[in-house]
Amino acid sequence: MSPRAGLTTERLVRAGAELADEVGFEQVTVSALARQFDVKVASLYSHVKSSQDLKTRIALLSLEEMADRLATALAGRAGKDALAAFANVYRDYAREHPGRYTAARLTLDPGTAAASAGPRHARMTRAILRGYDLTEPDQTHAVRLLGSVFHGYISLETAGGFSHSAPDTRETWVWIVDRLDALLRTWPTSAPPAPGPAPAPEPTLRPAE
Repeated sequence: MSPRAGLTTERLVRAGAELADEVGFEQVTVSALARQFDVKVASLYSHVKSSQDLKTRIALLSLEEMADRLATALAGRAGKDALAAFANVYRDYAREHPGRYTAARLTLDPGTAAASAGPRHARMTRAILRGYDLTEPDQTHAVRLLGSVFHGYISLETAGGFSHSAPDTRETWVWIVDRLDALLRTWPTSAPPAPGPAPAPEPTLRPAE
């Protein structure tokens, strides 16, 4: 069977995701995939429109994979147990699939983002926070806090930022989750917001809020 036989959009996207993990998301192009499959670049354009289209599809795949992992990890959990499971899904995914994790933070146009698994991430984030009895606007503040802490730490850790100092990064990760849980349990109540137009939906965090 020739290399071209059996090529589908799904196969190409998955191959692109694997390539992203191997060489970095920014290095994934239609040309790179064509070399991998030993076919002409033009033969792939019936499956993906461009390298940007390929990257967008990899981002969507990554968001979907993480959302599925989150749903499984959070089933039956609440409070600190849910918070830790939630955080660990992102950290584990980033360590296993660094290129896909980067892909999941790709900026998507509003229509594509709305149809992606991003809203699933957002709903699961807010479900965890409802377990801490947070209401608006505190819930949105907390969503942004969790995203900043988790994804910021993961980005620094995967870049090797903590590799030359003690304690072990896993120990710090557990410490962070413990402190966030304590903060959320004792979160001071904000005054109700003044009446006004409903806020626009929060963008997902690439991959959560």
